[in-house]
Formats: sequence, C-alpha cells, structure tokens
Amino acid sequence: MVVALPPDPGIAALAAVAPQAQFLAINIPDITAGGNVSVLANNASPDMAAFLAGYVSAMLTDEYKIGMIVPQGNATAQEAAVAFTNGKAYFCGLCNTVYLQPWTYPQFIEIPTDAEKSTYNAYADVLIIQRKVGMIYVYPDVATDDLLNYIGTTGVWTIADVMPTQHPAGFVMAMQPDTIKAIQSAWPNLIAGQGGVNVQSPLGLSGVDPTLLPPGKQHLVEQVLADLIAGRIDPIGPR
Repeated sequence: MVVALPPDPGIAALAAVAPQAQFLAINIPDITAGGNVSVLANNASPDMAAFLAGYVSAMLTDEYKIGMIVPQGNATAQEAAVAFTNGKAYFCGLCNTVYLQPWTYPQFIEIPTDAEKSTYNAYADVLIIQRKVGMIYVYPDVATDDLLNYIGTTGVWTIADVMPTQHPAGFVMAMQPDTIKAIQSAWPNLIAGQGGVNVQSPLGLSGVDPTLLPPGKQHLVEQVLADLIAGRIDPIGPR
C-alpha cells in the first residue's frame, strides 16, 4: 500500500510497474482513479461549509448580526451566500431581534476580482464599522491571513474554510475536508485490494477555539454537520 502526497511522484508510472500494490493519491491534480490507483481529492461541498458557517455565526452572535465577505462575480460564492443565509435560518428561524436594527442580517460585501489584497481590510470595515456585524464568514477565495488577522484585531469573530497559518484572535474554527477520516474509512478496502476508486473526503471541523465555541455548542454543530454529510439537510434548498 502506497500513499502519495503532492507533488506527484509519478504515481501512474509507479502503479504500472507494481500492479500488486495499491496506490492512494491525496490531493494530486490530474490523477484519475482506476486499476490500482485510488484518488482522494478536496471534494467537500462549499455550500455545506457556508451553511455550517451561517449556523455557527447565528449561534454565537448577539442579535444575529453576521456577515460574509465574497468575491464579486463568482457564481459558486453566490450559492454559498444563499447557503450561509439558510444556515442562519436553520438555527433561529425568523431570527427576530430584541432591538430594532437599521440593517437586516446577514450582511454581505463583495470584493472585486481586480482588487489588490492590500485593500481587503477596507471591505471588511464596511461590515464591521458601518453594518455592525459581530462575526464574519470569509469565503475561501478571499480569505487571506492578513484579512483574518485584521478582523481579529477589531474584536469581530471570524470563521473560514481553511485554517490560517497562525490562529488569529477571534477565529472560531475552520471547516475543511477531513483527510484522516477519509483515509481511515477507505483503508480496509484498499488493503483488501479493492482500489481504483474516488475516495470521498467528508467535511470536518479544525482549529476549534473552545473559548469561543464551547464543547456543548460544538456538539450541536457536529450534529448539523453529520446531517449535512448524510444528505438530511439541503444547504441550498429547492432549486
């Protein structure tokens, strides 16, 4: 059994000369499952992550004042924005606030595709200063370490799909494919010689800050995540 990580060590050639072995390629581009080569890729649905982000943000934020930063003109990000809104509604329904608010939540801000990364903080400021959000989901295409660190300095909490290099202040958690769980699930079949398959990598939680998301609330989040993975919750809804 051979597990290969990027960069590609020439797995297709290796598999051809060792047909008795099973190969698992993890996140290596342009490798196709077949024969004795199985492939594990980042295939988690961005809609699931966005739905979960909306659910968690509504759970943790006073008056449900939540927001999302998205790249402009990105159709997948627009679907994720719908899922984010649905996640909030799944937690609190109509989400009525105690006090009259000048804005409805969630609030969204789009970053133009030609915007310099050095300007991203200004877009976050629209949500933080003008629209008074307490927690922001940063879509992966614009989730730079600098942006997440900046938001943390303002006292606003964040959630993202990928762990930043260093854990910023106010960073609740990341939602990314659980590679370890995927390998553990696939391992018995691969050892038995049943390869040539695409291995599904379920979404998982990482970098959870227990001071922001206590264990009891994390358990609720994990239940919702399990329902998303099982297909019992549709993050987008009727299309």
